[in-house]
Amino acid sequence: MELTFLGGARTVTGSRHLVDTGRARVLIDCGMFQGGPDETMRNRIPLGFDPSTLDAVVLTHAHLDHCGLLPLLVHEGFRGSILCTAATAELTRLVLLDSAKLQEEFAKRAKRRGRRDPERAAADDVRDERRFEADLDVALAGAESPGGPDPEDLLRGAPPEVVLDFDAPIYTVDDAGAVLPMLRHVPYGMEHEVAPGVLVTLLDAGHILGSSLIRMRLTHLDGGRDTLIVFSGDLGRPGTPILRDPTAVPEADFVVCESTYGGREHEPTERSTQILEAVVNDVAARKGALLIPSFAIGRTQEIVWELDRLVSEGRIPDVPLYLDSPMAKAASDIYRGHPEAYDQETRDLLAAHESPLDYPGQHVVRNAHESERIAHARRPLIIVASSGMLTGGRSVGHAQRLLPDPSATVLFVGYQGEGSLGGHLVRGATTARIGGHEVQVRARIRTLDGLSAHADEPELIAWLGNFVQGRRPGDAGVPKQVFLVHGDPPAQEALVPRVEALGLDVRVPLWHETVALD
Repeated sequence: MELTFLGGARTVTGSRHLVDTGRARVLIDCGMFQGGPDETMRNRIPLGFDPSTLDAVVLTHAHLDHCGLLPLLVHEGFRGSILCTAATAELTRLVLLDSAKLQEEFAKRAKRRGRRDPERAAADDVRDERRFEADLDVALAGAESPGGPDPEDLLRGAPPEVVLDFDAPIYTVDDAGAVLPMLRHVPYGMEHEVAPGVLVTLLDAGHILGSSLIRMRLTHLDGGRDTLIVFSGDLGRPGTPILRDPTAVPEADFVVCESTYGGREHEPTERSTQILEAVVNDVAARKGALLIPSFAIGRTQEIVWELDRLVSEGRIPDVPLYLDSPMAKAASDIYRGHPEAYDQETRDLLAAHESPLDYPGQHVVRNAHESERIAHARRPLIIVASSGMLTGGRSVGHAQRLLPDPSATVLFVGYQGEGSLGGHLVRGATTARIGGHEVQVRARIRTLDGLSAHADEPELIAWLGNFVQGRRPGDAGVPKQVFLVHGDPPAQEALVPRVEALGLDVRVPLWHETVALD
């Protein structure tokens, strides 16, 4: 039995883990790499296996970095089922169709730019080819590590002739549509056999609506003891708004655990609320503009929830809010349709006929023309737009306009990956390059860690502590090894000694590395 890390290895995006038992192959997530150009180029690397040999995919949640390459997987031959919760299936439909539409639009723009400036287009192609070759070398290096496959296996899934068009979409709207009939709804807490000898139970991860951590039980033909693997997916935080807390799991042989916030502790939730209150009041007093880049699913709903509460309590004025993300509006509608996932506080609000997912008098921006008109709207105002790391979407256009404005504030409320524009800004960048133009950063840059949907280091350690509670290393149910994924190297380096202090063996896998599960 083997586990191969095809994404989310020493980076916070592109989650994709392949379990191969010898008689079945199951993929956990099939995410897209996001961030800077060097990260996104990894989406062009061959998948590392033949998709037609997969029995099933199990999906932890609907964020693009976990589901975003499912259309490519299906396009290249996968024909099995994709198991997930009902809420995840609805959100995945939204995310994949939006991603495909944007890719097609960007490809059309690139072709128009190429016709206007062929020399620059040719230079860009050379640059992209170099990035591709460099990333392929990284994948091969991981595959050559002990236990890894023959590096040539990475390329066998590709068609006989490969013509790389770096401006072409990775997949189309039709490709995304082909995924939807394959989504199979599975409720929390019920074990399902997804492939011969592979039994899976989805448990609430508390990250976004429908998010799951996965308990996978692998049976042995010789009747030996089952092997139990737990995948954390993206682990949420106890006590956050709207959703239930992450599920504690008491036993496993192997754990694949996210590490996004290794080495960091979130500020208390009330402190975050006070910062949000102060930022909004400052913007209102200065008649400025507040841009909150936010992921359309999860963060946007929580931000609106907090802003609505602050207005209701009289702690901030009713500043006009522009929700400039069609996907966020659709996602909020899906959230409303799944009250079974809510925590007790949110259920109580609904029972009192309050709407915690709506801000009073919010303006829902429906198209690009309305988005551009916000530049001329009366201030003060608040703009909530995706994406959360300023890697794409309408938030980038607003940032280009507002970053040079000293009366503007940009407030980041989620993790900002290394190499992303958001990451550079929170680390003190004084200039930014957007759409080929250099922009001076004169706006105020603020961060809000307490509203993150990811567990911080103490919360990760507390969750992992459930596996050793009342036991010692070597006892039944105590993991033989913990694999840290979905984290940048500094976060993982900080987290390793904390996990080791629990008495657990820790490993940080390389991209495309394979390990034996024995």
